[in-house]
Parts: sequence; structure tokens; C-alpha cells
Amino acid sequence: MRTNSIGNPFIISRNIPNEYFCDRKEETELLEKHIGNGRNVVLISPRRLGKTELIHHFFAQKPIADNYHTFFVDIYPASSLQEMCYIFGKSVFERLKSRKERHWESFFRTIKSLRAGFKMDSVTGEPSFELGIASIENPTTTLEEIFSYLEEADRPCIVAFDEFQQIAEFQEKRIEATLRGLIQNCSNTYFIFCGSKQHTIEQMFHSKARPFYQSAQMMDLKPLPLDVYTNFARHLFNDYGKQLEADVVSTIYDEYEGTTWYMQMILNEMFALTSAGQTGTIQMLQQAKHNVINIQEGGYLTQMNMLSPRQKLVLQAIAREEVVKSATSGAFIKKYSLDSASSVQSALRGLKDKEIVSDIGHGVRIYDYFFAWWLKNNY
Repeated sequence: MRTNSIGNPFIISRNIPNEYFCDRKEETELLEKHIGNGRNVVLISPRRLGKTELIHHFFAQKPIADNYHTFFVDIYPASSLQEMCYIFGKSVFERLKSRKERHWESFFRTIKSLRAGFKMDSVTGEPSFELGIASIENPTTTLEEIFSYLEEADRPCIVAFDEFQQIAEFQEKRIEATLRGLIQNCSNTYFIFCGSKQHTIEQMFHSKARPFYQSAQMMDLKPLPLDVYTNFARHLFNDYGKQLEADVVSTIYDEYEGTTWYMQMILNEMFALTSAGQTGTIQMLQQAKHNVINIQEGGYLTQMNMLSPRQKLVLQAIAREEVVKSATSGAFIKKYSLDSASSVQSALRGLKDKEIVSDIGHGVRIYDYFFAWWLKNNY
């Protein structure tokens, strides 16, 4: 039995220690190979499959940590170049705070347009980032300065842009061309473009009419094989003096189609429900699921309150079907007493825009498996 300060080995935060990280050895080695050979990478996967965790895991590997400056920039919340610059600048600055003084002093000198937002704590002597988004008056200039700083760094840099497809939604014209121009002139900085909207990000890098055409190596992140995740889960239970029935993992895997985040959430609760010396059984799964979803019920209620009555009706109907091949078909509309096909289409468009419902090739389903289960059992 292992003695460890971590009470539950099924960690659901982003920074997972190597010993609690499940496999992805091949993907980690491929990222290291591409970056080591000067290639930028596009990493594509559905959300919650583990691409963010993979990037942090990759950054933590000794050859990377010892030889590169690494920056993770989540631009999912950004809706403009101005917001992206703010997130980018703050991400770089926060990463530098823990390093030697000369690093953030150099940052101040190079990124002049953000200098007014940096303050020194009179007690600790540490710098802080107190700039508001509105203070970025010329985003293009700020972006150029950030790139200049990275290019002048004392070792090569790796920047991972999470949800990179967001830039396609920005109102600014030629944003892709602006970024492509800056990136292609980099010789000291390498980029990983992460995306969860497969069609959008593939268009950005595969279409000849787009600036990023064939500018990076494509990597598709797939679900971990069932046997790999089964061995991983059962070994962690064993290491803590517990047992886990193999059928538990296969049942979770099938229900959530191998999506890592949902599996980790359920196994985290299964581990909590299983006493030392006992076995986690298939009979405990329903309780584990109920506990996990119950914690998030407040958020689901808030989400429902933000929807129109028509969107709620369509969403509830989809939850009951789980996967709907054609939400505008007469049979579906009649079965759930919905309005016309055009009104259902309008509601569906709004649900997709909010990323509550997603296309899965053979139909549409509610994106969040837990939310779908909660709806099905409460409405």
C-alpha cells in the first residue's frame, strides 16, 4: 500500500503528477518529437477528453521543463483580439512571477504597452498584474511586443493556445493573417494550437484560402483504450489498499464513450465511497453518479433559468432521446408536442451557440453527459 499525501488518486484538476496521469506516453513522445524538430502542432480532440491535461503533462517532462520556457494560454473566454492580448500577456506574466527577477524585468522593458498595468507590492517586492482589458488600446502592438519578448528569451519558448479556434469568431478582420505573420517569423518560439471544434480548426489549417494552411503538424487525440484505463484505475485502487471490479471501468467507459473527465469524476467518487480493504462494485456506480451530479445541480438549475421556454422544451426532449437523428423531423416534433420545425430549428441553433447541444455526426446530443442524465431524471 502506498503512503501518499494525496487522499484521492483520481485527480480532476489540470496539474496531475506523473504517477497519477494515465498513459498518453505515445502522444507525449510525439509532441516532444515535433517540438524538438521545430514543428508547430495542432492538437484536436473533443472537450474533456484530456488535451489540456496532456499539455501540462508534456510541459512537466524533464527534457521540456529543463530546456524551454512554457506558457499555457486559454483563449476560450476571449471574443476579441483585445481580450486575447490581455489573456496572453497575463498568462506569460503569471508564469514569470515565480522565476528570477531578471525575467519579469525584461518583460516590463519589452512589452511597453502593458507597462502601466504592472505594480510592485511595497511589502513583498513582487510584481502584480493590475491592467484592465480596456487599457489595451492597440492590441496589434501589444501582440507584437509579446512575440518580441518570447523571441528574445534566454531559452526556446513553447506556447500552447487552448481553444485556438476561438480566433475565427473575433470581429477583427485579418486576425488569422496577423497571427500567422507573427508566428512564421518566430525562430525561438514554438506553438501548440489546441482545438475542440474539429470542423472549425481543421478548416483553419487545411483550407488553402486560410493563412494557417499547412503550417503545423496535425494530431488527433483519441480516447484511451479500455484496457489501458482499466489497468490504470485498478492499480490506483490497489496502491491505496482497495479493490475495483473490472466491470466498473468498462461500464463507465461505455456510458461516457471513453471521455476522460467524466470517467475521472465517477472514479474519484467511487474511490471515496470504497473503504480501505473493500471493493468498489458495479452496484455502487449509481450512487457515485448521483453524488457527482447532485454537487453540480445548482449550476444546472442556473443554466436552465437562462434558456427560453422553447429551448427548455427542445432540450428536455433531446435528453429523453439521448441522441436525436433529426430534431426537425415530424415524428420527433409530434412525440414531444413541440412547435413547428422552424421553431425547433431556431431553439436548436441557440442551444448549439451556447454549447449545450452538439452535433456528433449521426445526430445531436446534449454535450454534458451529466447534465443530460440530470435532465432526463428531473423533467
